[in-house]
Amino acid sequence: MQKGIKRREFLQLTMAGTAAGLGASSMAALGADQGGSKLISPGCRGTKVKVARIYMASPYGLWPKPKLDFQKEVQAYRAEFGKLKDQLSDVEFVVDQLVTAPNQLDPLKSKLKDADGILLIHLNIGIWPILTEILRLGRPTVVFAIPYSGHEWCRFGALQKEVQGAKMECMLTSDYKQLAAALRPFRAVHHLREAAILNLTTRSFAQFSTAVEKKFGTKIKQINLEQVLAAYNAADDAKAKAEADRWIQKAVQLVEPKKEEVFKSCKLALAFEKLLDEANATVMTVDCYGTMWDKTIKLPAYPCVGFARLNNMGLGGICESDLQSAMTHILFQGLSGKPGFISDPTMDESDNSIILAHCLGTPKMDGPEKPAAPYKLRTVMERQEGVVPQVKMRLGQRVTQAKLVGTDQLVYFTGEIVDAPDVDRGCRTKITVKLDGDSEKLWKNWAHGLHRVTCYGDITKDLERFCRFADVKMVNEAV
Repeated sequence: MQKGIKRREFLQLTMAGTAAGLGASSMAALGADQGGSKLISPGCRGTKVKVARIYMASPYGLWPKPKLDFQKEVQAYRAEFGKLKDQLSDVEFVVDQLVTAPNQLDPLKSKLKDADGILLIHLNIGIWPILTEILRLGRPTVVFAIPYSGHEWCRFGALQKEVQGAKMECMLTSDYKQLAAALRPFRAVHHLREAAILNLTTRSFAQFSTAVEKKFGTKIKQINLEQVLAAYNAADDAKAKAEADRWIQKAVQLVEPKKEEVFKSCKLALAFEKLLDEANATVMTVDCYGTMWDKTIKLPAYPCVGFARLNNMGLGGICESDLQSAMTHILFQGLSGKPGFISDPTMDESDNSIILAHCLGTPKMDGPEKPAAPYKLRTVMERQEGVVPQVKMRLGQRVTQAKLVGTDQLVYFTGEIVDAPDVDRGCRTKITVKLDGDSEKLWKNWAHGLHRVTCYGDITKDLERFCRFADVKMVNEAV
């Protein structure tokens, strides 16, 4: 693991290809108008995803043909990996080797145990002893096999069911682009382990934070209002004004908020970035409807713009000190490279849909380096104050909703955005999602609180692979 590189430095290094000339002073622009890193999430504190890539073959295998040229096969795969280099720029192959006998694994085992995941590429028949020896290590493992690789595939399903703790997933496909997909769950494992969450609250969360650090490696650190106020007061007014001008200029409309309120929100946004940078952390959350907003304790501005800005950058800004949603957001970023939209849902059985609403929307729901969606700058609906981006999300977009419950269960459902209502009821940012499942079953199965987290794309298969590796039970709430 690399040491000594700060999150800010890592962001600057990895964004050099997409934002030429980026310097420390231009970091504030990222949330409003510049692309993010090519890495799926730049919030990994300078470390790369460690993958062991092993080509499995048997010199005695007669299928798909005798005397298969293993080196030629390996070179062909490496050419395919070369085509995927932009998707794998955050990956380090700590092992990259052809293995033709189980004893060849002995000098590799320390690196295999240290890897975030193991990618096994199946070349020919007769690899079973190699496969089972690797699975004994208990590391997340994906077997990739194109047609005509061998007949072992017919036992893979039984192996998953019968071998306790077999953390194996399989991709049996002729689509070489799926080699990148095979590494996504390893990336999620890595990002959860490397993530650090700053939680501004006076509430205790020690039991939860201890559990998630033990299970996933994620650290959750409590900070206090004095630290935030100090960072806010230290923020450069000129940079905050420039940031506010960008948000206003790029908005479809500045509706209720005054420019001074946008300025204060952007100054708080810069304070959030500084706090994350100093703590080498990746996600910020605030008890904004609780202990940070009463008669005696008050933030200088609502945190919503600051949260949206962090999400735009590929980091994390999470409402209401919702630590379960924060963990889900990190998981989504690791699997898809896209942020989550936390929502307070309301049901509509008339057309088998659910309306997902929250005042805070993130313009860059497609990811940091993609174009931003249209947004208006509005007040927080319930309180008629503050500043939030009301984002118009894309109709026809497939989406996944989920929540990581504790450390051992993930509830989810999928659907398609069919409307982005702009009405004066409910929170500012809203999407109507037509369910793949059944709306009645969804509300009858609903548990674990109101919030769900939405990301663009149907990432069910990626979630399934991650959940197998992390020993998490996956439950579709709508079936």
